[in-house]
Amino acid sequence: MPTATVTTKGQVTIPVEVRSALGLETGDRVEFVELKKGQFAIIAATRSVQELKGKYRGKRRKPVSIEEMNAAIARRASGSR
Repeated sequence: MPTATVTTKGQVTIPVEVRSALGLETGDRVEFVELKKGQFAIIAATRSVQELKGKYRGKRRKPVSIEEMNAAIARRASGSR
């Protein structure tokens, strides 16, 4: 099982076996997704936003206005829903 050590700066070198399995290359980003308390998954965040094109087509009938977006952001920022 591949292991790594955390440096004093909180940095970790991802073992080559893990990088290969995730298809990671220099400059790629990873996401840490909490599965349950104390357990995380490392996800390669290498997909392009272009891959989302059409994925949500038809999910919302009416386009969202800038005002609606700003209101949603403000609600989320204030902690209310």
